[in-house]
Amino acid sequence: MITRNTSGEDFLTLIPSLPRPEYPFPDLANPLMEPLREVYYNWIDTDYTFHSEKAREMHKRHVLSDIPARAFPYLRSIDELLPITRYACHGAMMDDYFDRCTGNEMQAIRERIMSLLRGEDEQEPKDLGIYRQFYLLRQDAIRCEMPQRLYDKYIVTIDSVLVGYQQEKHFNAADIPPPLPIYTIIREDTSGGLPFCRYVCMQKDFRLLPDTVLDHPVLVRMYALVSRMIGCHNDFISLPKEIMRQGDVINIVKVMRHEYDLSWEDAYRKALDLHDDYKKEFILLCENLPDFGKWQELAADFVYTLGISLQGVYSWHLHDKFRYAPGGYVEGEYKSRE
Repeated sequence: MITRNTSGEDFLTLIPSLPRPEYPFPDLANPLMEPLREVYYNWIDTDYTFHSEKAREMHKRHVLSDIPARAFPYLRSIDELLPITRYACHGAMMDDYFDRCTGNEMQAIRERIMSLLRGEDEQEPKDLGIYRQFYLLRQDAIRCEMPQRLYDKYIVTIDSVLVGYQQEKHFNAADIPPPLPIYTIIREDTSGGLPFCRYVCMQKDFRLLPDTVLDHPVLVRMYALVSRMIGCHNDFISLPKEIMRQGDVINIVKVMRHEYDLSWEDAYRKALDLHDDYKKEFILLCENLPDFGKWQELAADFVYTLGISLQGVYSWHLHDKFRYAPGGYVEGEYKSRE
């Protein structure tokens, strides 16, 4: 019997029998998934020599390039996939590497990355390959002719991810979950879903949609809901790892357990209820869009494709057997200077 005092280790045996999120969107994959993997492996071999060989091999097993390949099934070329794939892969590997850096150090990292993405720093970095990859992301966006207005929206959301990483550091260092409202703000950013939502515009004819559609309050709310659902389902998948690690407190189940003094199982079920509330709201908004006039049909397809992207990210989590398995994750190798 699982009670409030049941250890996290004992709860691990129950997790496979608990319900999981489900989405009413098709599970697709970009036909360029396999060649994109080869690009990803080459990035690790070329730009991650500062990592240990063990870390590099683990990252290869995580196949992070499959996330955008599943989330963006309609992108037509490797060139179109590169700006979102560099973000997805290097954002995740950067998070791993700088896992135990301080908030101040994360701020400096963020400022440098954003300077590269904005084109303020035009010099190709010669130090950590992580920085070179973000420099190249900007070059990719130029090469695939991403409209400037869409690129600007896209990198603003990358900045929000980095701000979230910075905010996490305080709670991780204290090993105390944040209150639920604060967790929600942080996780909406650190789930990484907002850049995915903004990059959906690069599929089909969605780049034609005007800002009055893309930045409408209803769609902005839908981006937030997608990002929160990604954060929740990532937390469910990563829970076996994070239960056993000190300092991994930005997890919705840990937050619910701490906030409401619940057993592990009750906290999990309460977290799933919150996720499902987000899903219900997202579907309701899909079915009740504002009047966008001549853009109505394209806008409806756009928000449905947001759902496909959500499903694609979740499908990667379900297929992954290494990144969130105990012992399969990459420990942070950066040594804090503070």
